[in-house]
Parts: sequence; structure tokens; C-alpha cells
Amino acid sequence: MLRRFLFLAVIWGSSLSFLPAAGVTNILLILSDDQSYPHVGCYGNPDIKTPNLDRFAAQGIRMDRAYVCSPQCVPSRASLFTGRGPVEINMSRFSAPLPRSIVTYPELLKQAGWFTGVAGRTYHMDGSQMPETRELFERERLATFPDRLDFVKTAGENPVSLAQFREFLDARPKDRPFMLQLCSNDPHRPLNTRGPAKHDPATLKLPAHYPDTKLVREDFARYYDEIAHFDLFFGEVMAELNRRGLADSTLVAYMGDNGSSQFRGKGTLFELGIHVPLILRWPGRIKPGSTSDALVSGEDLAPTFLEACGRPVPREMTGRSFLKLLLGQPFEGREYVFAERGAHGSSLPGNSASFDLGRVIVGKRYKLIYNAMPDIPYWPVDFAGDAMWQELVASNKAGTLSPELSGRYFSAQRPMFELYDLQSDPAELTNLADKPDHKDTLHGLKSELARWMILQRDYVPLPIQKIRGQAGDGKGKGKQGGKKS
Repeated sequence: MLRRFLFLAVIWGSSLSFLPAAGVTNILLILSDDQSYPHVGCYGNPDIKTPNLDRFAAQGIRMDRAYVCSPQCVPSRASLFTGRGPVEINMSRFSAPLPRSIVTYPELLKQAGWFTGVAGRTYHMDGSQMPETRELFERERLATFPDRLDFVKTAGENPVSLAQFREFLDARPKDRPFMLQLCSNDPHRPLNTRGPAKHDPATLKLPAHYPDTKLVREDFARYYDEIAHFDLFFGEVMAELNRRGLADSTLVAYMGDNGSSQFRGKGTLFELGIHVPLILRWPGRIKPGSTSDALVSGEDLAPTFLEACGRPVPREMTGRSFLKLLLGQPFEGREYVFAERGAHGSSLPGNSASFDLGRVIVGKRYKLIYNAMPDIPYWPVDFAGDAMWQELVASNKAGTLSPELSGRYFSAQRPMFELYDLQSDPAELTNLADKPDHKDTLHGLKSELARWMILQRDYVPLPIQKIRGQAGDGKGKGKQGGKKS
């Protein structure tokens, strides 16, 4: 607590001589809720109708390999706010409020003169309270965001979120730049939005790993309709920014908070769970219509925004600024990104949707998923009660589901390690972990993952099994306690 106070005091003291001048960069981060990277027209998807996002990408840069730090909203958003991994900052549980000792980048901007806020769908950083814990939260002052920012409001529907955006801009002192995280509830389930565009279930191209049934197609079409509804909201936000003359002075970033609530999406460490759309526009700074395949992590946004605003990046932030990339300057990107999977929601741990432990490392070509609880079978997040999933469950029990789909979604066990070549197998259909010719790749990724887990002070066992008799284990020479990983 003292350390955080002293740090903020230094930042505040240094900002006394810094009075934001006209034209100083504003930051607007717009988050969709549960959207994977292929589900925007500008990412090469001809089926989906997203004209506003497509226009926005033509005005800025489309990041093709952006990954969040978790396939779940709370830990993922915690990394966006802090520039740090969710395990390291104790935010891998939905019940956890962000500790007061952990500094967020909006706080640092506020100390330097920015008007800061969050609006729209809940920001998820003040913990999930229940009647049994409410008194504890109040007594210990665990909910911190009303103290951290100038403007803190939440909403359920996009019209209310848009109204809060306007309210925020009205409240901003005209001589101060602003930073706002604006959140939409689209395309989060239930998929019941009546959007401006309807997608025909019969004509949609399903991902390679999907079951092809009438109900699955109808569900997928409704998901696209929800995204079209978000696209409309996004267009209204951009129009409001233009009307107020703020477009040229604002760095706008659009991102999915985590992957879609679809097959092998949200709650999983597959691509549709952690690989998200990320597009940024900064007039006069970012070259319009540009793209990048550099690996970017959710924890990289905070240091990038700080650097874009001319503010120092705290040493505690493990994220890496990619401002040079945005400005078209020489940039040495990441070799790997990482993500974690932990508890989900407030349910008791009855299946892998409610509770799972997994870690993943993604490189430029290969990707390793570490399922630390492989005896728990796959169970979908947010749609296990939906008709299309229940139909598949019934088909599997009746023995009428194809062996391929039965093995993919209803196997009693998962492999502990899954290695995929994303270049030749982007759908992640062929696990290479047991292939002799990928032994070195597997071990190399395990080693990098273990190093990251150690630095994160991770509580999950490391993915490399130590052999008894190795130097430093205190056992001396003896029989092996297990196979080398």
C-alpha cells in the first residue's frame, strides 16, 4: 500500500509541471463482448456485415495477431487495465476485486491531467459480490474503481452505453484530454438482439471444427446479427466523436475482450477463445489501411497508450508498448504471447466451463496448450443450456453423432498437451504433441511457458516434469521418477 502511494506521489509530483495542452492525445478504447478475430468483414470474412468496422480499419491499422491474456472477461480486462498478467496480479477469479496496490494506466493518466472513465457494460474489476460477502466488500473497501477514475458508470444496452459516452464527454473539462474505456454488451449471449442486418443461416460458412446442423447454423447466424448490432453502435460512437471535433486528436482502439461464446471459443485456449480483433486509428500518426501480423498481447495496450500520451511506463508493467509499430518505425515485436484459464463466473466447479486450469503459449507459427486438468472433459461456456448444444448431447448419447465430433466435444479426457502448427492447421484439428518430429518444438515451447509461469508466480504446476537425480533436486542419482517432458 505504501509502495503504491509513493509511486503515485512521484507521478503526481512530476505532473505538476505538466499541464495538458490543446491537441494532446485522447484515448478511447471500445470493447465488444465475446468476439473472435475472424468475425469482422475486414478480416477477410465475406459473410458478416460490419460496414462501420470495415471503414474504421481502412482509416487505421488492423492487427492480425492480437491475443488476450485470458479467454474470460475478468482476467482479460484486468490485463487491459494494468498492463500485467492476470495471475501475477491475483485476478484469475471472477470473485476477486483488483487489489488497491495494483496501479492501472487510467490512474496514471488521471494523475497527469487526463479526465478518465469507464462506461457501458460492466468493467468487471470490483469483484462479484453476493449477499453473504457484501458487508466484507464495504468494510474492507474492496471496490476501488469509483476511487480510481473520474467517471464510472455501467449499462446493459447499447443505447444507454451511447448516452453514457455523451455524458462523459459533456462532463469532461474542455482544457483536459480524456481517456475512456467504452464497453458494449454485444455479441454476448443471449443472442436475442434485433440488429440492422440479418444473416442467412443456410449460406454461412461454418468454421472447420463446427457441427453442421440446422440449430448450429441458426445460432451462428444470430451471433453474426449481434455483431452487426455492435457495428451499428460503433458507428454511432465514431459519429459522436466527429460531431464534437475530437476525431483528429483521439487514438481510438477497438478490441474484443475475449473470444466468442461458440464452439472451442470463450473459456478455451483455442484460437477462437483468445485470438481477437484489434484495430486502431490515430489520424496523422497511423498509416490508413495498414496491417500487421506482429504478435500483440492484451497487456501491451496499457504501455502503448501511456507512451502515446507521453507518459512513463511503470517497471511493474510486463506488457510491451507497440507504439513504434503504430507509427511505422522499426519495431522488434514479441516472439511469444501467453494466456491463462481459471475459474469462470460464480458457479460451483461442476464442469470445465465453471472451473478449469490451463495455460497457453503462442509463437509465430506453433502454439502449445497445457491442460493442467485433463481429466475434466470439455464443456461449453454460456451455451450448454441452448437447444443446439442439447441436440448434440442427445445425439452423442444415442450414438448417432460422428466419431470425429464425439471425440472432439464429448471425450472423457483431454490431452494434457496440445501442439498445433497454426500455419498449416489454423483450425487446430491435428495435435502434434506426440509426433516424434515435433519433439524439439514441444520441449522448446514447454520451456518458454515454464519461464513465463515462474515470472508470473503461477500456482499451476510447471509443464516440465523434473527427473529425479537432476542437479539441484537434492535427491542425488537414482531411478527416474517419470519420463522427461
